[in-house]
Amino acid sequence: MLSIHPAAEKDMPLLSEMIHEFAKFEKLSAVVTASDLARDGCGTDPKFRALLAEWDGKLAGYAFFFGYYSTFEGRPAIFLEDIYVRREFRGKGIGQALMARVAAIAKQENCFGMRWEVLDWNTPAIDFYRNMGATFLDAWKNMVLKEEPFETLAGESD
Repeated sequence: MLSIHPAAEKDMPLLSEMIHEFAKFEKLSAVVTASDLARDGCGTDPKFRALLAEWDGKLAGYAFFFGYYSTFEGRPAIFLEDIYVRREFRGKGIGQALMARVAAIAKQENCFGMRWEVLDWNTPAIDFYRNMGATFLDAWKNMVLKEEPFETLAGESD
């Protein structure tokens, strides 16, 4: 059967392993280590939270999320960075259960909702989210600033 629990420091090697699996599935690279996750996800000021899903005692998937604040809504929300279910456990309702658990946490924390991203080629995930009632923000474009341009801009503040 399914059990879901918050990731603890001892779980960071397994979480790192699954993040790398997920990155490979999404045809992306991941450099995160268990040490990175322990540093940033544990202690007095965690930068993220994660839930681990187990099916009959076997690690089946995870949800990785953190809070943000919407100036327009005037309330916090949760950004779901990753939701991943290992291939052999798909079709058992684990993804839905992880999404529901994150939504319950958001509601308990008086959040107005949840937000996440999905790659445009991942039609099974797109269908999953549509069936859940998610709205796609087609007018919004995601942006990222990193590496040299990020370092240059940050240096302008000195």
